Amino acid sequence: MKIKLAIIFGVLIWLLTFVFSSIFNPLFTANVHNVNIVVPIITIIVTGFFGILYIRAIDDNEIFEGLLVGIIFVIIDIILDYIFFINPQKEIYIIGYYPMHIFSMIILTLLITTFIGYLAQMTIDLK
Repeated sequence: MKIKLAIIFGVLIWLLTFVFSSIFNPLFTANVHNVNIVVPIITIIVTGFFGILYIRAIDDNEIFEGLLVGIIFVIIDIILDYIFFINPQKEIYIIGYYPMHIFSMIILTLLITTFIGYLAQMTIDLK
C-alpha cells in the first residue's frame, strides 16, 4: 500500500470535487431546482481518474488495494469536510443534505476503487 500516494490523491479528489462543484453547480441549479446531480457526477469522474492512476502502480492484489485506497479516500473526504465546513459551521450549499452526501460518497468511492482494482487484475486478450 502506497499510503503517501493515496493521501495525496485523496486530498486532490476532495479539492477538485469542491472546485468543479463550485463552478458547475450554479449552472445546473439555476435551470433545474432541487436537483443535486453535479456532485455525484464529479465525484465519479475524479475518483475514477485518480483511482486508475493509483491502481496502475500496484502489481498484485489489486482488488484489496482498491478497497483500501477507497477507504482512505473516504476518510480524507470526511476529515476535510469536517475541517472546512462542519467545524467552522459554514453552510454547504454545494452538498445540500450532508448525511446523504456522506452515504452516497462512501458507496460511490468504494465501488469505483474496488471495481478498478478488479479490472486491473484481469488479463484481457483482444485477438
